[in-house]
Amino acid sequence: MEGLNRILNIVVLSLGDHQLTVGQIILASLLIILSFFLARWLEKKLSARLVERRVRAEVVHLIRRIFYILVIVILVITTLDLLNVPLAAFAFISGALAIGVGFGAQNIINNFISGWILMWERPIRIGDWVEVGEMVGVVEEINTRSTRLKRIDGVHILLPNSKLLEDTVVNWTRVDNILRSEVRVGVSYSSDVVLVKSLLDEVVREHEEVLAKPEPRVIFEDFGDSSLVFDVYFWIEMSGGRSLRGTRSELRFKIAKIFEENGIVIAFPQQDVHIDGSLKLEKT
Repeated sequence: MEGLNRILNIVVLSLGDHQLTVGQIILASLLIILSFFLARWLEKKLSARLVERRVRAEVVHLIRRIFYILVIVILVITTLDLLNVPLAAFAFISGALAIGVGFGAQNIINNFISGWILMWERPIRIGDWVEVGEMVGVVEEINTRSTRLKRIDGVHILLPNSKLLEDTVVNWTRVDNILRSEVRVGVSYSSDVVLVKSLLDEVVREHEEVLAKPEPRVIFEDFGDSSLVFDVYFWIEMSGGRSLRGTRSELRFKIAKIFEENGIVIAFPQQDVHIDGSLKLEKT
């Protein structure tokens, strides 16, 4: 026991009048590890309770972040108190860190503050469909430094939080989850346009994911170079993991099938070449 006590009382580091021993460092390490597992357990219990009460996902996410910050602050204060180290001992280190942060971590601080603004004001929420530049996707997670989007092609993108506040962001589902989309189809000039409109209207109204209100519409868009162009506008509710891209694909399959059954030809790019038979080639 005397040998163990002698090892535990070995001074590892001195901070002014205070000395850190091996025993204190081991005790602090155990406290940090136990606190980490306890915090994870409490966080899961808290999240489960909030989900049971049907609290919105972005609110649950914000509460989890605040909980983590509080745990870290309490853990730091408790550890320093256990080691008998006053906060004044870190005054010099804190000053040096402040200078370093001021010069080298401006973007990090900007993204950190932007992350808290996003979580507090909630201009975008978890589950929202947003468009940032040429990227379109659903918000999966809002962290303190970056926000994770899942694009419509399944790729996960990490965007700096400051970009979501400084750039123009189109939030398709900010007010509700109803999105409008369209399917464009071109038919040959010999087609019966009234029948085409009727068939398109039948297909879109019978699709289970297309909403009856707002009412879907079939528009005769244009006389194209090689086809008569029709646009089908419809609305769906983005919930339960539905894919807007998948819905459009299903509608195209059904349109192709019903057109084939009714003799409607889907046009393709083509050009007519007219030869003047009165012209003759002369031999040289």
